[in-house]
Amino acid sequence: MRQQKLAYLALPLLMAAAFTSEARADGETIAVFTKNQTNPFFQTVRVGADNMAKTLNAKTLQYIPTKPDSIPEQLSQIEDVVVKKPSAIVFTPVDYKAMVPGVEKINEAKIPVVNITDRSAGGKFLSFVGADDYSLGLETARFLLKTLGGKGNIVIIEGVKGSLTNVDRVRGFNDALKETPGAKLLASQPGNYQRLQALQVMENLMQSNSQIDGVLAANDAMAVGAIEALDGANRKAQVIGINGTKEAIDAIKSGKLLASGDYNGFAQGCLGTMMAIRSLRNQPVIAEIVLKPTVITKDNFGPFDVPLEQRTCPTFEEAGKLSAK
Repeated sequence: MRQQKLAYLALPLLMAAAFTSEARADGETIAVFTKNQTNPFFQTVRVGADNMAKTLNAKTLQYIPTKPDSIPEQLSQIEDVVVKKPSAIVFTPVDYKAMVPGVEKINEAKIPVVNITDRSAGGKFLSFVGADDYSLGLETARFLLKTLGGKGNIVIIEGVKGSLTNVDRVRGFNDALKETPGAKLLASQPGNYQRLQALQVMENLMQSNSQIDGVLAANDAMAVGAIEALDGANRKAQVIGINGTKEAIDAIKSGKLLASGDYNGFAQGCLGTMMAIRSLRNQPVIAEIVLKPTVITKDNFGPFDVPLEQRTCPTFEEAGKLSAK
């Protein structure tokens, strides 16, 4: 799996040639819905979508709520996109249940739609592209607990309560803790995937717990917030996040962050857009691509320390291999 990822990060010229053979000057417009502008993960999704659209001679129209993860705002954006009627939509719901009526409106408007990142609880989609959130949580937590020698006081900073990504990641965290009887879970509180909220949660947790050895954060932004809180209190703990963002890679390089589970937002943006455009061009699509996790550490961060603008999307053939479970 890791070798596959490294291959498409490292062979831009080869893949550019492959895409050139598929590209047509059709100029489709792909509306890309993401959840917010505050989580760097979604910027990687957007760059991946833009990269793929440009490669295939299409263009993107980005829909991002100004208030992070706002259900009313995303519903309003769906009303707008139904009127504008783009060629297709790549859709991340801000809430996997609450946005189902919105997806049904898209379906009624007969606009093809691909679901990425958070799997929608309803509606009809051409394809799903996402990651195994449970494995991301399980493997990153196992790495932290192994680093701590199988013992210590642990806190969990969760994402948005009830969101599918949060439910699965936290379930993975907790299962890793169950495997490690020497570790003690002190608290599990939401930071809503936001850096500032996680900083405040960590400050409160430190006031009520004199010894915290490890922090399991459900995304990188919250992990960085937790580190800022620890630094502010002149305390130390091992911290892990999820997303493999540039900020996380920089923190791993400097020794501030222990590890990040790679969620591969860039590939999700690429592949979601690829499936939408291929469908419009009557080419085969892959119904489901579930990316497997990689735990990025100080020993393997190199291939992931690549600026977004220098990355290249996977080919359709590589997508087929990535989708294998």
